[in-house]
Amino acid sequence: MNSEKIIKVLADHLEMDPSEITEETTFADLGVDSLEAAEIMMELEDELGIEIDAQEAGKSVKELIAYVDSKQG
Repeated sequence: MNSEKIIKVLADHLEMDPSEITEETTFADLGVDSLEAAEIMMELEDELGIEIDAQEAGKSVKELIAYVDSKQG
């Protein structure tokens, strides 16, 4: 399931407990800047086997999940 994978990558990268991240969490809530966002997107690309356009990926975990689902669907 993409949501679990995405939340795990975010939590691992940010050294957080996955339970602290929900679909409603925004990247601003997580304190993610543009450089960190790019690093996370690269990790997700490797994990999920797709290319992610950071500009289109959204500003929240929920939007990122929807974007990834649309790329894989």
